[in-house]
Amino acid sequence: VVAAGGVPVVVGPPTEVVEVEWHGDTTIILEFESVEAATAWYRSDAYQQVAPRRHGAATSNVAIFAGFAAPGA
Repeated sequence: VVAAGGVPVVVGPPTEVVEVEWHGDTTIILEFESVEAATAWYRSDAYQQVAPRRHGAATSNVAIFAGFAAPGA
């Protein structure tokens, strides 16, 4: 579990890249309770203090997506 309630749902390499040029060998997807919770985590002082380490260690992208409930969930 990460700060602000984020839960890792994917950590690892893609099984197969089929339609894009992938620039890394690790993908991390975190699930948050809401877009607001994810945004609060990203903009938090705590995360912003460590973000430069990520920038220095890796070429990476960050995106926040609104999710959806799976049918029957």
